[in-house]
Amino acid sequence: MRGRSAMAGVALTSVTALVLACGAYAAECDGFLINDGQRLFPLGFYELPESDEGLKAMANAGVNLVRCRNRADLDRLHALGMQGVMPLPLEQGPTEEFRARVAEVADHPALAVWEGPDEVVWNYTAFSGLFRTMGVYKTREAWWEQAPEARAYAAEQAAKLVPNMRAAAAVIRELDALKRPVWINEAKNSDVYYVRQYLDFVDITGCDYYPVHEDRRNIAEIAGATERWNQIGRGMPVYMVLQAFSWHELGEYYDAKNEAYPTFDESRFMAYDAIVHGADGILYWGSSFLKSEACRASIYALTKELAALQPFLTAPDVPGVRLSVIEDKNPDMTPRVAGLARCAGDDWLVVLVNEDDVPHTAVIVEGLDALNGRTLCQLYTEDAAVVARGELIARLQPKAVQVYVTSRDYEACCGDARAFGRSAEGAQSGEAG
Repeated sequence: MRGRSAMAGVALTSVTALVLACGAYAAECDGFLINDGQRLFPLGFYELPESDEGLKAMANAGVNLVRCRNRADLDRLHALGMQGVMPLPLEQGPTEEFRARVAEVADHPALAVWEGPDEVVWNYTAFSGLFRTMGVYKTREAWWEQAPEARAYAAEQAAKLVPNMRAAAAVIRELDALKRPVWINEAKNSDVYYVRQYLDFVDITGCDYYPVHEDRRNIAEIAGATERWNQIGRGMPVYMVLQAFSWHELGEYYDAKNEAYPTFDESRFMAYDAIVHGADGILYWGSSFLKSEACRASIYALTKELAALQPFLTAPDVPGVRLSVIEDKNPDMTPRVAGLARCAGDDWLVVLVNEDDVPHTAVIVEGLDALNGRTLCQLYTEDAAVVARGELIARLQPKAVQVYVTSRDYEACCGDARAFGRSAEGAQSGEAG
């Protein structure tokens, strides 16, 4: 497998360094897409716009993977050079209807990924509806307290669903000559024991997590969520599903009264934080509920930015690059700064993410000897740094992202959408240094 957390400043003292890990994925699946012979990092949406104009806007924003329902949907994607995810009810088993659905689309050139039941383990273990609407549990916390009825229900459901899923996955392998990967998305805290009951017959794992609420915006928890699913999957590719909505748009069940959209800077932070912690694809859920076109434009600005970096997103991490943090104001703290370094031909990418609520004024990337004398441009700012002594020294504001590349040709033109959610004084983007 490729290095999962490329560079991480996890200080045990006031100065810390961690060497980049490197490796290779299993040959049969690395999570990336293949389109016209080019390997692509998945940038996806669950929403398939009804209008061709809306779908074209997605394509123009660098989105390359969209959830579909049928062959006609795949035709629409193929016309724009995009690819599709096809959801299938594996939990129902290998019925004749299931076989027919697989056979209908298995030869389509736009099909890239098969998708199993969403949050399947969560839905029979910790789903709040088991108490609130279904009456299966006596209390809301029954699963977390391991109440007898919760444990019994989970065991009963797993005994029925997992064999069905295994048999249905075997049908996919039988009918799909191209052996496309099977992906199952889970909730952030889905139970490890039950998830691992099906991992041996799927190819891609991962979770969804939507941390922006009106009363809290815990965007740095994306790091832990990504790392958790790296561990659960034992090195298999991980797709992270991120937030493209405000909770108040989802209805009364979630009891959110006021709008709270992720700002551009928050969305940018979450995407890069997932990537530096080992995500092999990013998809967005909830955009079909969006009432804010400005929010949509901001997410498209981000996917366009990421699409411009495609050569790096599918490249391996550079070995021997180290990250350290020298603390000044908080010498006793353990800084949470992560990053990665990758090459694409003669060009380099260095990404730094400050997951803390405090600034770090001495974030040091070492092992860049091949770049001595070359300039690293911080994208979307006027800042640049010449590498000397094999190192880059950066200052990061709280919850900031800095993206350095050896050429500004990797900058995408995104317009005013990048300013979504910023105050007049500026937001916590790190784009200013």
